[in-house]
Amino acid sequence: MSHIALTASATATVVAFHRGAKQWSALFPRSRGTNQSSLFANSPKKRLQLRFLATGKNGGNEGFAEEISETEKARTKFVWPDNKKPRVCILGGGFGGLYTALRLESLEWPDDKKPQIALVDQSDRFVFKPMLYELLSGEVDEWEIAPRFSDLLANTSVQFLKDRVKFLHPSDHWGMNGSKASTCGGTVHLESGLHIEYDWLVLALGAESKVDVVPGAAEFAIPFSTLEDARKVNNRLTTLERKTFGKDLQISVAIVGCGYSGVELAATVAERLQNRGIVRAINVETMICPNAPPGNREAALKVLSSRKVELLLGYFVRCIRRVSESESSDTLTGVDENCIEIGHDFEKYILELQPAERGMQSKIIEADLVLWTVGSKPPLPQLESSDMPFVIPLNARGQAETDETLRVKGHPRIFALGDSSALRDSNGRILPATAQVAFQQADFTGWNLWAAINGRPLLPFRFQNLGEMMTLGRNDAAISPSFVEGLTLEGPIGHTARKIAYLIRLPSDEHKLKVGISWLTKSAIDSVSSLQSTLSKVFSGS
Repeated sequence: MSHIALTASATATVVAFHRGAKQWSALFPRSRGTNQSSLFANSPKKRLQLRFLATGKNGGNEGFAEEISETEKARTKFVWPDNKKPRVCILGGGFGGLYTALRLESLEWPDDKKPQIALVDQSDRFVFKPMLYELLSGEVDEWEIAPRFSDLLANTSVQFLKDRVKFLHPSDHWGMNGSKASTCGGTVHLESGLHIEYDWLVLALGAESKVDVVPGAAEFAIPFSTLEDARKVNNRLTTLERKTFGKDLQISVAIVGCGYSGVELAATVAERLQNRGIVRAINVETMICPNAPPGNREAALKVLSSRKVELLLGYFVRCIRRVSESESSDTLTGVDENCIEIGHDFEKYILELQPAERGMQSKIIEADLVLWTVGSKPPLPQLESSDMPFVIPLNARGQAETDETLRVKGHPRIFALGDSSALRDSNGRILPATAQVAFQQADFTGWNLWAAINGRPLLPFRFQNLGEMMTLGRNDAAISPSFVEGLTLEGPIGHTARKIAYLIRLPSDEHKLKVGISWLTKSAIDSVSSLQSTLSKVFSGS
């Protein structure tokens, strides 16, 4: 339970976030003087880079490229088209960030207060993550659920920058209206060397998969939360399918986690492999999808059972390692009897499972592919707040503490939403990190930015749970709408309802129209093919 301005060096697009504590402390330097200058102490080389720009309909330029040195790159300042209009910088182009930008574009503004919007994301595509599973089943094309920002923002004034955030310098902590001498809310520093001065900041950076909690997981397991992850899993499955084609061999897939993501992934992979493989789903809980409505859980159990998915409930993974040349299924103790050796040409992995409760035995299983769906971590910095009065308040998970209007506490010019926000519901529980929550928060964030800029009162966010949906393979899904208690739509009906709901949620009317036509065409072709197959069987039988 996925026309523009592009300002970055050629190398900036492939530089990954630095991991660990050093990354987080670097994002918020201890002082604006010494630490900031030290960031570029090791960049005196005159190596040339290219800076590419392209603008939206109001940008004025068709785009250009120019050479810049490393030392010049360190001093690059983002230039807003109009210094008099409000400047809104949105970090993250997922459901929270992109839909906030589109919401701001759709509102009516006084001519002198219509904000300039810069959207920053490390990828050049928006990803509709709830439908990543359909890439594995071949039900959707990549362009349908992962359109380019350049296409989505072509008819807007939003400027897009493909880059990564390095650190922030908020300056709105001195008072509710910032410094009287300047309306600048702070500065965002990007890894390309570009820095953006903003009046209003939106934190919508999403979350990253947390695969470093078990030895070997980061090295041998593949997470499933990004477009790159989906591509990698699809390529790996395709390779295994080709190697086993025409042979009496089975592909073994182990999926860690039986929440919504793990169950949807297990159902999709099992349907794809059919009798050519075995799928095992591992969960520390004794049930799948413990927080799901009973109807969804029962529908999922029924589908998993029909596709012979083996559920290993009540176990946690102790470690993952590669099978050595001297090891085999026959020599390993505790290996599941159902594990089938598929040959020495395959790279196989061993998962050591530890029971979460007494009375159960440890297990060792082999797998050709390990998929990881457990845990996530927001990429917001985790800081030492004792000596930095302007630090953004974070909870233990690294989420920004916000008030009910989605403004970060102590920072009236910064809003946070989605995985970046630690907003709690009326019962004191942090809202779930789902697309539904982020989608609704984006609407409120856009409105509250309008209200703040125009001096109007801000609205408190109230999450409206519309129900929960999950895919269970091609032409199969489960939906439990909240407005009809006890109702669960399953099978083809649930599948159709889910696709319609997600079609409505796709960004931009133009993209919705293109995808709608594409899905309708595919549905018509599938129907004709099914009818032909049925008629062929009838005539051949007669």
